[in-house]
Amino acid sequence: MRILAIDDNTDITKLLDTVLTSVGHEFSSDNNGKDGLKNIREHNYDMVLLDLSMPGFSGMDVINAIINDGNMDKQKIVLFTASSVSDREIEELIKRGVHSCIRKPVDIDILLDKISQL
Repeated sequence: MRILAIDDNTDITKLLDTVLTSVGHEFSSDNNGKDGLKNIREHNYDMVLLDLSMPGFSGMDVINAIINDGNMDKQKIVLFTASSVSDREIEELIKRGVHSCIRKPVDIDILLDKISQL
């Protein structure tokens, strides 16, 4: 599976790289929303792990840009966030096309299980 993570925390993206490539996934990451959006527009991913809380260009900005591009139905966006987003806000984002949400800190087994469900 081709997976992109967009998260400003480099420790998290390094950990994801180690774990996901070790189980056979093709993994890449961007540490800011603008680069992540550019990558989404230029490549096809089976799953995008998206942090909502990033400085400058947030995960919400990425989601809004994908929706404005008319490509939300082509993405499997999984929120990957420690932000204080409420369950109601998550439900609204799912209505807008987000696939699901994994809250940080994440158990690796939960992450791998979510990936296997896609």
